[in-house]
Parts: sequence; C-alpha cells; structure tokens
Amino acid sequence: MKVLVVGGGGREHAIIRKLKESPRVTEIFAAPGNGGISYDATCVPVAATDIEAIAAWAAENKMDYVVVAPDDPLAMGLVDLLEEKGIPAFGPNQKAAIIEASKAFSKDMMKRYGIPTARYETFTDVEKAKAYLAACETWPMVLKADGLALGKGVLICQSREEALTAIEEMMVGGKFGASGNTVVIEEFLTGPEVSVLSFTDGNVVVPMVSSMDHKRALDGDKGLNTGGMGTVAPNPYYTPAVAEECMEKIFKPTIAAMNAEGRTFKGCLYFGLMITPDGPKVIEYNCRFGDPETQVVLPLLESDLFTVMEAVTEGRLGEVEVKFSQGAAACVVLASGGYPEHHEKGKSITGLTEGQLPGGSATIYHAGTALKDGSLVTAGGRVLGVTATAETLEEALGKAYRSAKEISFSEMHMRTDIGARALAAKQ
Repeated sequence: MKVLVVGGGGREHAIIRKLKESPRVTEIFAAPGNGGISYDATCVPVAATDIEAIAAWAAENKMDYVVVAPDDPLAMGLVDLLEEKGIPAFGPNQKAAIIEASKAFSKDMMKRYGIPTARYETFTDVEKAKAYLAACETWPMVLKADGLALGKGVLICQSREEALTAIEEMMVGGKFGASGNTVVIEEFLTGPEVSVLSFTDGNVVVPMVSSMDHKRALDGDKGLNTGGMGTVAPNPYYTPAVAEECMEKIFKPTIAAMNAEGRTFKGCLYFGLMITPDGPKVIEYNCRFGDPETQVVLPLLESDLFTVMEAVTEGRLGEVEVKFSQGAAACVVLASGGYPEHHEKGKSITGLTEGQLPGGSATIYHAGTALKDGSLVTAGGRVLGVTATAETLEEALGKAYRSAKEISFSEMHMRTDIGARALAAKQ
C-alpha cells in the first residue's frame, strides 16, 4: 500500500514511524513533511492546507490511503475531497470535524445531550460579552475563540480587568482572526487534566492509552502556554474507575450525539478531560491525534496501526484488536529559545545521525526541522520530541532525559520536570 500522511510536525512523524512497522505499507509520502521526516518518508512540497493540490497529487500518484493528521485540512474538507476521488482516508469529514472547528457547536452539543462539561455562555456581540463578564462573581474564567487558533485560542483570565481586555483583543482587535468573532466564556474547572485519544468508526469507540500533556513553557507549570513541552503515558489520574465512567458518560454519548446530529465521526477523536471533584468533564474535543500526545501513545501501540486505521475508515473497528503495551512512555520536547514567542530558525542541530540518536535508546520525532546543505537545522518553535519507552515511567523519563542531553542546538530549551506530577500522583 502507498500511503500519504498529510502534515509536517512531530505528530505526523510519530504516525509515519508507526506506519513503517506495518508489513502492508510499502511506501510512505508526507505533505509537506519536514527535514527529519524525510529520512522515513518521501516529502511532497505541498502545504497541508492546500487541500485541492493534495487531493490532486494523491489521485495522480495513485495513493492507496491518506492519513489527514492536522485540524485545518480536516475542517476544510480534505477527507471529503479524497472520497470524491475514490481515495480512502483516515480522519473525519468536514461535517464531523466541526466538533473541534467550532467550540460553540461542541459546547451546545454537550448541553443538548447531557455530556458533562463546564458551564458556559456563547457570544457574538462584544458588548454583551463584556456585560456578562462584568457581572461574573467567581474568578478565574476561561475565554475560548470559537474556531481553530493553532491551539492558542484559550485564555485563562484571573480577573475581570484581564478578561475585559482579552475580549477586546479577541472580538475587536482580531487577535485570533475570524476564529475570535464568536467567543465561548466558561467556568474554570479544577482537577487533574487527562488526554484520551480514541479510535472510532462512528459506531465503536476504542480509547487509546491515556496521557498527560505539559502546556506551560517553564518548569513548575510556569510561563506561557505552548503547544506542549512534553507528555507521559499512561496518566496515573486515569484510573480504571475513571475510565469506566468516561466510557459511559462521555465517550459513548459523544459518538451517539454526533450520529444523532447527522455528523458521524470516523477517525481519531481526542477527549481533553478534567477529573473534577464532581467527576470527569470534557474541556475540549479535537478531531485528530493530539500533539505531542501522539508521540507517547503510538509507541505503546502493539497492534498494526495501518490495519486499525483501515478498519476505522471501513466501519469495522469492532473486528480488529487494538492492543497497547503495559509499559510507559515519556516525551521531552526540545524547543527553540524564546518559544512560544519570537524564536530564530536555522540553528544547526548536532548529535543525530540521519535524524536519530545512534544506539536507539530513544526515538526522535521531528517537529520543526529542515535540511540545509544535507544537515539538519531548526525550523520551528518545537524542534524535536525525544521519546523513550520502558516498563515504568521512572525508567522512560530517565532514558528520555539522558537521550535529550546528547542533542544540542543554539539556545535549545526544555523543561526539566516532565512527568514530575505523574510520578508524585503514583506515590
């Protein structure tokens, strides 16, 4: 099978590395891919958001299957275009991708079908939003841009003044473009966060191993929000009892709700959860694999990823085994200095041979790299994800951090406390 993976980050690299293990996959292409991905797949210089060009290329080059990994092309309808050309694809169609593409839709759906989530109100009028915030008695509050905003459209406001400024920036100043024209204002939930990716064919839902992301740029969960500075799996807060409650109150009802709305979801549905004192609640849905959660979840998958994906597309997920190892995985992100704000690109990366560490103690997933005169250089905020697996989380973290120290580039930044909360929770 010739497979095209759409996207060019660490998540896509993790998908490609796992697909390479399948005896049924003979060739892998990536659009656009990146420097590190080029060692594992043939990169095609087409932007992930140029959906017409990608669909045309896939047809011309007779792709047998396409994996659409990022949110933008899913929301734009790339899966629909591929289906029109007779090319099977992994990922939801445009109607189903709205579960992430519109936070107002997903919140309203949860309210209609009784799926536990934070209390909220939706606004399209800036003055009404300000009046609502002026009347709020409890702080902090959460402000969410309705549309896609590269994972940065969620603001936690500690005070009324901060929230009023944020609303002005979003709805008048265009901080998140058209995504901020509609804003969801919701209560601030407390408790441990858990990410659960799941395979679903619109009928059966199969949760993957749980994970814990680390969003803040600095140790101790300080600094600015990022796309994720590291992850561990499994998440110790996601106990068997919590998993059972999530399946009955959140996972199955979500799949049923999407079917009832005429928006059957096939692909990877990401549940961002908060384990509150009142039980698990949905913080957000994503219509695709999370990043960097994928970098710890897929290394623990023992089943053939291509076979599972194909079963999802064909509506027969219940017929295949989806098995994960009992071990643990840890991913430490190596980022450019200054990320998530201004950062320079083009820094030479040392320590890697053909994109990986000699010895193979960890897998290096490339998020923001490019090849310049045959050598790897930085090309993004998050540059590399160093992932290690082991029988225990302590061992996995040790391997990941030891491996990270073998890699360097100018102004390289990483958190030194990835997994610390998870280890404390296990004690």
